[in-house]
Amino acid sequence: QERLVESGGGSVQSGGSLRLSCVASGYTYGRMCMAWFRQAPGRERERVASIGGRGWVTYADSVKGRFAISQDVARMTLSLEMTSLKPEDTAIYYCAADPIRSNHYAISCDYTLWGQGTQVTVSS
Repeated sequence: QERLVESGGGSVQSGGSLRLSCVASGYTYGRMCMAWFRQAPGRERERVASIGGRGWVTYADSVKGRFAISQDVARMTLSLEMTSLKPEDTAIYYCAADPIRSNHYAISCDYTLWGQGTQVTVSS
């Protein structure tokens, strides 16, 4: 069964750091089409960082220079290092994957596999 499990969320003060991890299982993990999304109360889900179909890394403007996405293919783990956290970063963070395209170059990704989410709360 394909699965993503996030961990590492928590509560920090503004300016603090957190590292999120997402462990994949049940499919052949690849280097492409992995992403972190977040959703704050009353707001639409936002893609925070992604490794796209060509392996290119992209970030939302709101997190550029503060967040870094990385992966350990051998451990089937996607990570998100978050620094200089702000109260507006408060949200549930989700890991997402496209298991079909993860091992092939693709023009775009279809994120069909999602984790359960992990809460990140940043206080001022």
